[in-house]
Amino acid sequence: MRIELCGVTKRYGSTTALSRVSLTFEPGQIVAVLGPNGAGKTTLLRLLAGIAGPDHGEVRFDGVPFDRNDFGMRRRIGFLPDFPALFPEETVLRNLAINLRVYEADGPGQESRVLDLLEGLDLLPLIDMPTETLSRGQAYKVALTGLVAAAPELWLLDEPLASGMDPQGLSVLRHEVRAAAARGSTILYSTQLVELAEDFADRVLVIAEGAIRAFGTPSELRTAAGAPEGADLATLFSQLDGSRQ
Repeated sequence: MRIELCGVTKRYGSTTALSRVSLTFEPGQIVAVLGPNGAGKTTLLRLLAGIAGPDHGEVRFDGVPFDRNDFGMRRRIGFLPDFPALFPEETVLRNLAINLRVYEADGPGQESRVLDLLEGLDLLPLIDMPTETLSRGQAYKVALTGLVAAAPELWLLDEPLASGMDPQGLSVLRHEVRAAAARGSTILYSTQLVELAEDFADRVLVIAEGAIRAFGTPSELRTAAGAPEGADLATLFSQLDGSRQ
């Protein structure tokens, strides 16, 4: 899926969360959205998920304006917030069944796919437990299982590498993101940590105070900043987002 933001502005009261943002994300890209707290990272993901709408400008998917009421379009998008929304009194298995039905992805072969994911994430012993009894990391794994099984064209992950998952869960996340990108899905994930952007993403979007400060590969960002190849990216990004060390 090709995603375009055309002059997008989003305000919450007197606060401008995003200001005149114009960007294009191509299919098969893994993009780290990097910035400090309050930079506008989550707002960007929520706009692309259709949870919020822009005050000005337009979002387009494959050249078509995004209609938030078009549920066919929204089924092409998967949004995983830092605290996933699950049905707390329903079991793990029931939550996954509801998710797949919503995405119309409960066809043949999905049962074995889900079971493989549950096993890989060490969730099989928990499948009959209500999700309200799970830890934050376990709940995130359940939501991640639903997202991977639904296989949307656009993945929007809010702080996934700070989700409370154990190393096993993070390893599965990295593997599945890479596999989805190889199939042509576009993945955006937010982070405040430079090392989690540099060592995993194909491209890095630096955002601060609702404005785009830089967008490109780490090498391209170094070049744009006049820094030598191999320069410390933490220092570079600190300059780009306007924060202090």
